[in-house]
Amino acid sequence: MSQDAFNRLVQVMDELREKCPWDRKQTIHTLRQMTIEETYELGDAIIEESWGGIKEELGDLLLHIVFYSRIAQEQAQFSITDVLSGITAKLIKRHPHIYPPDAEISGLKEVRSEEDVKKNWEQLKLKEGKTSVLSGVPRSLPAVVKAMRLQEKARQVGFEWESAPQVWEKVTEETGELREAVATGKAEAMEEEFGDLLFSLINYARFLKIDAEAALERTNKKFIRRFTGMEQLAAANGNNLAALTLEEMDALWNQIKSEQH
Repeated sequence: MSQDAFNRLVQVMDELREKCPWDRKQTIHTLRQMTIEETYELGDAIIEESWGGIKEELGDLLLHIVFYSRIAQEQAQFSITDVLSGITAKLIKRHPHIYPPDAEISGLKEVRSEEDVKKNWEQLKLKEGKTSVLSGVPRSLPAVVKAMRLQEKARQVGFEWESAPQVWEKVTEETGELREAVATGKAEAMEEEFGDLLFSLINYARFLKIDAEAALERTNKKFIRRFTGMEQLAAANGNNLAALTLEEMDALWNQIKSEQH
């Protein structure tokens, strides 16, 4: 049944590419930003644990994969079959503990845990021609996500603190360095030390098994919810939020906070 559904999607994409003026006009470049937006929409649905939203956004992303593949086929580059075959072959190659290769691959750990799988994955990528364990981190990733991925990659080769308290000591150290930079009043130094502190905090979140990006987004959503609640409460009292004093706004904030907590 799933094969029939996928084939139907490919058929519809072919028909749209041939008959719809908008679909016919699209290129890999015009689709790029839309693909990024769809990925973020999927991220929102995941954070909210909206299974209906996740299903819808996965469909949108799958459409984009089929769309890119159709354009590539027109350019005689590759087809959707090549995409599927490529990822299947990669998964098999990078899971030698499940699919033993014909010849033994040196340098791989015996798999006993999730961490062993990750370490082997990085070693296999290096054997495939990657020059650095960090080379698989996209340059265009948002900074918080990129920091998380860089730290996770470095961990696979043993470049890692041993415990959370050690990481917290680094956070404390970076906090002190930021204060010193602020005292100098030099913008470049403050920016550098602020970045170092954020990087350390993201690392600490990772040790606590917290997704730093998701945690920050939850706080963003909470701020939006509480701030809009302040606006609505002020309007209900016949006030304009901008006309209130900071103390008055703080009182509204605390009221909304207690009601929404």
